[in-house]
Amino acid sequence: MLKTNKMNDTLLISVDLTPRYPWGEILITELAELGFDAFEETETGIKAYGSEDKINTNLIESSTILSTNQEFKFKLTKEIIPFQNWNANWEANFKPVFIEDKLAIFAPFHDKSNFKVLTIEIQPQMSFGTGHHQTTYLMSNSLLDEKKSFKKVLDMGTGTGVLAILAEKLGSESILAIDIEDWSVENTKENAKRNQCEKITAKHGDIDLIVGLKFDLILANINKNVLKLHMNTYVNCLENQGKLFISGFFESDAQEMISFIEKLGLKHLKTLTKETWAQSCFINN
Repeated sequence: MLKTNKMNDTLLISVDLTPRYPWGEILITELAELGFDAFEETETGIKAYGSEDKINTNLIESSTILSTNQEFKFKLTKEIIPFQNWNANWEANFKPVFIEDKLAIFAPFHDKSNFKVLTIEIQPQMSFGTGHHQTTYLMSNSLLDEKKSFKKVLDMGTGTGVLAILAEKLGSESILAIDIEDWSVENTKENAKRNQCEKITAKHGDIDLIVGLKFDLILANINKNVLKLHMNTYVNCLENQGKLFISGFFESDAQEMISFIEKLGLKHLKTLTKETWAQSCFINN
């Protein structure tokens, strides 16, 4: 969730989406371009907050995926909320994330002395990417379960940089973190510095940035369709005995993804699930 300090009334829109994924994240990106600057993922969709006097409400349905996409159903409600201290409310509701008993992901306003495990401090800019989402949790857990560190790592769709930071803390020597969103790249750089990480290179761009490169581990937490589009490149960029961790798809899609990737020559190692979401690990052998 992105924090705001504006002193005027707030426009809140709530959008229920069926299915929620990946349309919720796409809609957040589009609403940010319209001037909304605080977001919350809910069980049924998203909530977006913005300054009432700076947002053209007519554009919400006419200039976003809500106007053209026929692959989901949605319900939109609008509400004007008198000024509140949104920063204080947000911080009060933002809880640390614990990955089993191995890792704590927390924000700067949490008391670090409370955590007796490996820690990552994140200044969140949007709710996804902080570890609260099931897919980030699953990817982090699989990385923590590895018995060795990986020398060269790719974090594709890095978000807030959690996985890249975790890879460095676990011993990786070179991490390339890529995202198609400028704000994600800047946030990753900020969070890397916050965690004293010096081996992460964050770049703005897409799959073409890795053509010709080689990695011992590729982390890709995106969505099913993008994963499929990228998969040939991932396979070509994976060192012998290198591993691929993917997430961003539902448990119901796991077997489809496993079959698709095995046909490209990778061996399936395991699949983990959490609250309908799935994460799979593969090796190039």
